[in-house]
Amino acid sequence: MSADLGADRSFSSSDNVRLHYRDAGSGRAIILIPGWTMPAWIFEHQVCALSRDFRVIAFDPRSQGNSQIAASGHHPKRRAKDIAELIEAIGESSVVLVGWSLGVLDALTYIQQHGDTRVAALVLIDNSIGEEPPPDSKFDFVGALKKDRNGTTRSFVRAMYKRPQTDRYYKRLADASLKTPLAAAIDLLSYPYPRTYWREAIYSTTRPILYAVTPAWAEQGKNLARKHPSAQVEVFQQAGHALFVDEADRFNRLLDDFLLKAGIKAK
Repeated sequence: MSADLGADRSFSSSDNVRLHYRDAGSGRAIILIPGWTMPAWIFEHQVCALSRDFRVIAFDPRSQGNSQIAASGHHPKRRAKDIAELIEAIGESSVVLVGWSLGVLDALTYIQQHGDTRVAALVLIDNSIGEEPPPDSKFDFVGALKKDRNGTTRSFVRAMYKRPQTDRYYKRLADASLKTPLAAAIDLLSYPYPRTYWREAIYSTTRPILYAVTPAWAEQGKNLARKHPSAQVEVFQQAGHALFVDEADRFNRLLDDFLLKAGIKAK
């Protein structure tokens, strides 16, 4: 992240891993949790826009971004505990949790393990929530990583976007992803819970939920909207997996409107 996107901060987790985050703005806190092996700075558009009115915490999970490479803990319960300890570290009684991709599962695990007492609202971006229909993927991503970590990662990064980014941007993001050791990266793709775990988590909370997705998850979104009284679903038809980058202005407006409807006011 650029120097004008807030202060570099860190804290030590209860298992002695240094976890990094960027802290920008003031007001109600919004915590941004990136996806598999991704750095916090991928949310730079959101930090710039939202920090005018909110306190924005862009988090590097363990072994990602500028956080310490950890020897262990690359599983959902530990990462959920990291989120709980982050909330303690920033001194907030209530936060908006925004999880993208793997961050969706981390946020839902947080709800399962720690409840929603300190969560004002939940924003889940482009991953399964355990609803029907299940994902349809036959590609052996773990096998591809084992065979060619570098090439697979760089292809994956480019595939996250429908709107072209610069070669410098792709390289910077792929280089950041490759900082996560291969064993940890594979552990993060091997979460040991059934789909029902995530579905139970999302229906266990009555907090307002925004589910922002690409068409792959649109049917899950329909089921969520039908069953959850506080859920709002938005489908980004022309965006890639990193939809908050592809359509940053639209996503930021959507988030602003969602927070306003949820009664979560700017400073």
